[in-house]
Amino acid sequence: MQKPKGTYDMFGKDSETYLYFNKIVESLMDKYNYKYFKTPTFELSEVFHSGVGETTDIVSKETYDFVDRGGRNITLRPEGTAGLARCLIENKLYAESLPLKAWYLGSMFRYERPQAGRNREFTQFGVEAYGIDDPSIDAEVISILVNLFKMIGLTGIKVNINSVGDKESRENYRNALVEYFKPNINDLCEDCKVRFEKNPLRMLDCKIDGESEIMKNAPIITDYLTEESKKHFELVQKYLSDMNIDFDVNPRIVRGLDYYTNTVFEVEADIKGSQNVLGAGGRYNNLIQNLGGPSVPGVGFAVGVDRLFLALKEKEIDLREEKTLDIYAFATSENEKDYLISLVNTLRLNGFDVDMDYTSRNMKNNFSRADKLDAKFIIIIGEDEIKNEYVTIKDNKTKEGFKISLNEMIDFLDKKLEGYNEN
Repeated sequence: MQKPKGTYDMFGKDSETYLYFNKIVESLMDKYNYKYFKTPTFELSEVFHSGVGETTDIVSKETYDFVDRGGRNITLRPEGTAGLARCLIENKLYAESLPLKAWYLGSMFRYERPQAGRNREFTQFGVEAYGIDDPSIDAEVISILVNLFKMIGLTGIKVNINSVGDKESRENYRNALVEYFKPNINDLCEDCKVRFEKNPLRMLDCKIDGESEIMKNAPIITDYLTEESKKHFELVQKYLSDMNIDFDVNPRIVRGLDYYTNTVFEVEADIKGSQNVLGAGGRYNNLIQNLGGPSVPGVGFAVGVDRLFLALKEKEIDLREEKTLDIYAFATSENEKDYLISLVNTLRLNGFDVDMDYTSRNMKNNFSRADKLDAKFIIIIGEDEIKNEYVTIKDNKTKEGFKISLNEMIDFLDKKLEGYNEN
């Protein structure tokens, strides 16, 4: 039995890193007043086909589509934004909950060639803000990504921003691209020829011809922005400067999804190779309307957590929380096991982190086990402890021993652990 290609098991240090990363994300989201949302792992296919766009690589080549037993067309979610937009529409959150500031963290699925940091099932952290069309929220969303990377210890953080403009800007740019590429279309790959007919902007994302001279000399979208789009983009830059966030304007960034309007951005860190872009996003003012809802502006980003963790390993950043066990408990013989189980349950209910001996190890092996678990204190239960209603407690650091009555055990451990943590 083997796991499917492009998936992975998580355990040991990786799972400890993941759990601590969750805590960092939750803490950061509280500071910005974003609320957690969970949407289904699969949706009706039209959610992604209409939301993400039929002409994108994600929908045309990478989605996991299937027909369920009820004859419905279903798609495993390839990204988080379209599902969250569907949630907003279906639950009519636009009626009373705007502005809505949301975050999510979960598995996504894309059928692509597995490689380092790119799996068929992958974890994505994302942020969405709906109901605000002001450039200040664009800058805030970018600042979340920058501050997250700083919090986990990454350096060389670089923000690249661009504007793909409003509907009129994009139409002007589309016409310019058609005019430019038409004489050279036969020199480009088959994908580019299809995109030329359906959505010329997607040609700029081409993985085959992306570095060709034809692509490098293509018109840039910032030359075709309307005055309104220019003003929005200028204010985003101003607000980023107000927050002392360094950025570069990169007119070649268009992003790979059809729903983007105006601001688009990528945030990278100082790591090796082509996977230095660790988070990206932008504004999508037409997405809710495209999915059948009212006109509600939105902006957000997504982070590939798998790729982010590779960056942490490259930089030798240990994100795990330093955590030790409060108490390891064992009985001196099988006769005291019932009593031990009851005592351990009481300790756990009083807030202590406790593990115990389940297999009747000898005394020496139990002390070794306590050391391996890095337990602060050891509790020993024998026949005399039960008979006289006390516990033997050993400080595993100083090796000092105590005989404490059951009535005083909780207070004693609380005080000892408080002093232990202060030191």
